Amino acid sequence: MTRTIITPQGTCSRKMIIDHENGIIVHAEVEYGCKGNLQGICRLIEGMEISKVVDKLLGIQCRNGTSCPDQMARGLKQLIK
Repeated sequence: MTRTIITPQGTCSRKMIIDHENGIIVHAEVEYGCKGNLQGICRLIEGMEISKVVDKLLGIQCRNGTSCPDQMARGLKQLIK
């Protein structure tokens, strides 16, 4: 299993921890931000293919032209290049 740390920019969250194996997200957690919403997102993406998570979350906006889900997608996108 591989752990990826994403440092989001322009959001309330400060750190995203994604454990993945063979292109599938095994576990995800986010430090700071809207706790309930981010826990929900993390639970929903566990077991999903990284590419599908990127497709669903990329481009969602909240503030500053980005959002926590968008920042997660941007970080995960680097794993599938």
